[in-house]
Amino acid sequence: MATLDSYESLLPPIPETQVDQPAMVAPPAEPTPLPEIIASLRTVAALDGLTEEEYAWLATSGIERKGPDRAIVFRENEPACNMNIILRGEVQVRRKQSGSVALFIGRAGSMTGKLPFSRMKNYGGEGYAVGPVWALDIHESLFPEMLAAIPSMAQRCVSTLLDRVREVTRIEQQAEKLNALGKLAANLAHELNNPASAAQRSAASLFGELREYGENKYRFGSLCISEEETARYKEWVNSARARVAAFTSSSSARAPQSPLAVADREDALVHWLQAHNVPEAWTIAPELSESALALDLLDELAAIVGPRILPVAVATVASSLRVERMAETVVDSTVRIFDLISAIKDYSYMDQAPIQDVDLAQSLENTLVMFNSRLKNVRVDLDFDSSIPPVSAYGSELNQVWTALIENALESMSDNGDLRLATKSSGQLALVEVWDSGPGIEPAIRSRIFEPFFTTKAPGRGLGLGLDTVQRIVNKHSGYVSVESKPGATCFQVRLPLDRVQAY
Repeated sequence: MATLDSYESLLPPIPETQVDQPAMVAPPAEPTPLPEIIASLRTVAALDGLTEEEYAWLATSGIERKGPDRAIVFRENEPACNMNIILRGEVQVRRKQSGSVALFIGRAGSMTGKLPFSRMKNYGGEGYAVGPVWALDIHESLFPEMLAAIPSMAQRCVSTLLDRVREVTRIEQQAEKLNALGKLAANLAHELNNPASAAQRSAASLFGELREYGENKYRFGSLCISEEETARYKEWVNSARARVAAFTSSSSARAPQSPLAVADREDALVHWLQAHNVPEAWTIAPELSESALALDLLDELAAIVGPRILPVAVATVASSLRVERMAETVVDSTVRIFDLISAIKDYSYMDQAPIQDVDLAQSLENTLVMFNSRLKNVRVDLDFDSSIPPVSAYGSELNQVWTALIENALESMSDNGDLRLATKSSGQLALVEVWDSGPGIEPAIRSRIFEPFFTTKAPGRGLGLGLDTVQRIVNKHSGYVSVESKPGATCFQVRLPLDRVQAY
């Protein structure tokens, strides 16, 4: 077996900045007896069937390393130069930008690291021990000698490489889906929180306001006014409601009012109420102002009921308006929640067959709903061609494409700019365009943006699989995706066949 000195000559020097870092897996002070190493090698499934001489070659040519729990086996981006045979323990590999999601897990009895025929240059993540670990390393300089001494290692290593590619791809795709699901859940939670909070506040206040309204009605009834005064009062109430409803539905009511105009209107109402001896005018004026109850209507009420009844009548009207507004808030909020739930069901194509006839415009709008919380400073332009027929597609997967493209557009603009979604016919193809006014894609990296794991985002912000997923799903639908970009205008174009038989 190779000596400790020969192994140390292959290791790079440890920088002074790593002195306080976690322990590294290293050769033991006392080498393990050769028969014990051979016995452990026999438990490795990938080496099953080797001869005694072949096991002995690996045991004597390899360098054993041991380490405690959490010890570092290798660091991310370090040069990969050893084939690792894990004899005991477990090694987990994680990327810095992947957070707590394990990229790869190597357990006792597995063969990993750099293998013959592998193009691996650097470690793609940091490997650390889970529990005490014991591994045997074969340096890459010994690969030709190993293949000559153990001819079957060529096939064994290729099989291991294929299995590793499938496993890493599966884990990365799962991590990307979890990442997308987390963002979708965060957006949806934000959207649901606003109407749910409004409904909760209104419902909580409604009980107290109903009691206050009941008290005002009781006080109004105790005044024993004549039937004629009661009729005139009811007529005024109906007239006031009609005028308020007409104003509320008008375009001027929907236009935002300046805070100064609102304050001036409340001040005018406070002065009117105080001039007519209405108590607690400051609590009544805001509700009358918000309901757009004009001063001339109040003058009419004062002329109808007289000064004795006016304070109670105004308080009753204001309390009634507050109750109605709270009830409207509850109704509007629950309708908004229902709309969001319907949108997420349409987005995910819940309870539907895998393949549907997808309306591209509706699909884009459903996806856009998931980003409402990020569109406050974004000008959205929708240009949909209504003549495009539905496209036969995997609806939920197609929504992943729109999600990735819209999210990229918003991130490039830092959620502030112009976003344009368009659909149009292009021969036998349906064309979907996602435009943004961001800084554009640098020409030097434009050819690489669809590569898996390529990302310009900061660590932790993305795995670099978004556009790779876009291309994979679009290709699955016999379409293709392209990009045009310049400063201030980037456009991703997705083309999908309207009739696959005729288009391809």
